[in-house]
Amino acid sequence: MSQENDKANLKKFFIKLVAITFSIIIIINTTYNLIFAEKFESINRLLSLKDKESIEIIKNKIRLEVKKGLLKDQIINNEDKELLYKFYLKIKNEFQEIEN
Repeated sequence: MSQENDKANLKKFFIKLVAITFSIIIIINTTYNLIFAEKFESINRLLSLKDKESIEIIKNKIRLEVKKGLLKDQIINNEDKELLYKFYLKIKNEFQEIEN
């Protein structure tokens, strides 16, 4: 009786183990597809800049965005203007130190 009980418990254990393993694989796969796949795709696009075709596509996108920006009244918001101006002054001071 004890051996049959042990076999039944062992069978239940392996069924649970297989079910848990499959559920973990499904969770990992879903997580990968929802979160990381899109980011990896954009990284792969950046790494494929060796192709002349992809370089031309990126150039055209940049040109289009610059044209859109030129049509706006204000390209940079005030907070960014202040940050860029402070950055400019800091770099200017550092170059003046080199000249002196």
